[in-house]
Amino acid sequence: MFKDIGLPEIILILVIIFIFFGVGKLPQVGEAMGKAIRSFKRSSAGLDEEEETTSKASVKKTTKSKKASS
Repeated sequence: MFKDIGLPEIILILVIIFIFFGVGKLPQVGEAMGKAIRSFKRSSAGLDEEEETTSKASVKKTTKSKKASS
């Protein structure tokens, strides 16, 4: 998707960002983006951990059910 993006395109994007947000707001925008990315990573890692915990619990429950029925 972004295979053809080069230095001129990146410079153009940065110029548009400077015009849109202004130089004074860039640290705030960067901080907000960083927090959003960290939050996304934590939530996606949390979902992975939750899926593992759920699958382990269901395996234990199934094993207990089989032992109880025997």
